[in-house]
Amino acid sequence: MSGEGTNLQALIDAGLPIVAVASNRTGVNALRRAEAAGIRAAVFEAAEYASREERDAALARWLGDQGVELVVLAGYMHVLRPPFFEVFGRRIVNTHSAPLPEFPGAHPIEDVLAAGVAETAATVHWVDEGVDTGPVIRAVPVPVEEGDTPDTLRARVQAVEHRLLPDVVRELVAA
Repeated sequence: MSGEGTNLQALIDAGLPIVAVASNRTGVNALRRAEAAGIRAAVFEAAEYASREERDAALARWLGDQGVELVVLAGYMHVLRPPFFEVFGRRIVNTHSAPLPEFPGAHPIEDVLAAGVAETAATVHWVDEGVDTGPVIRAVPVPVEEGDTPDTLRARVQAVEHRLLPDVVRELVAA
């Protein structure tokens, strides 16, 4: 987790079986949300490790030790390194605030607005070693409205993400 943890809260509110929460930063709201829900949490700051590979290996070990079967990144903003994939392979999903593969990267809302397209999407996709290059599981279109700013569009996309992500995760854990 990297930020507010609103997608985590949506998963908690949906009653999904969350066994652990990991963050790459201390003091984020996601950690407070996990604590309030009684979910075990840990922080894996890159600066605490000799390399990102070492950090990702430690993160994967910890998640594995907690019994995690499906990793839901929910806004995690670091590209995972090979040691993480060695443990979790293709059992990692993430959300993205734009259609993929058209608008990958860290600033999809701004990219959508700059492109002048009529809609963006709340997207849930499988994570691979690239940046937003894994196969799309499901995407729900979100119209771009006249006068949208990054904040107004992001809020509408997040509202859709908060419904979409729990639905997709529920289906994946039931499969």
